[in-house]
Amino acid sequence: QVQLVESGGGLVQAGGSLKLSCAASGRTSSTYRMGWFRQAPGKEREFVASLTRGGSSTDYADSVKGRFTIFRDNAKNTVYLHMNDLKPEDTAVYYCAARYSDYDVRTSARYAYWGQGTQVTVSS
Repeated sequence: QVQLVESGGGLVQAGGSLKLSCAASGRTSSTYRMGWFRQAPGKEREFVASLTRGGSSTDYADSVKGRFTIFRDNAKNTVYLHMNDLKPEDTAVYYCAARYSDYDVRTSARYAYWGQGTQVTVSS
């Protein structure tokens, strides 16, 4: 089983930065590929970023490309989302997730495990 715990959310002004962490634990955690999603109140969960090809490549939603960076520390079984130039529309609960393969990485149904989420609020 895989357990995921997000941290690092908070309140920040527009233009600021935050770094989110997702710590993975469990016997098979190293076999999963990681991604980030977010969900604002009253809206559908949307894809943010993902590590692909065993972590050697990345994929980003157009809305965050150039501002957000996903990376990992394999020794700590932790994946990060570094968010720069935050905008009010980035306000949401951010979730990390683990999947079995790199196929259709932007679809939430492809992910088997989810964290509890961490709140990011960007004020204007």
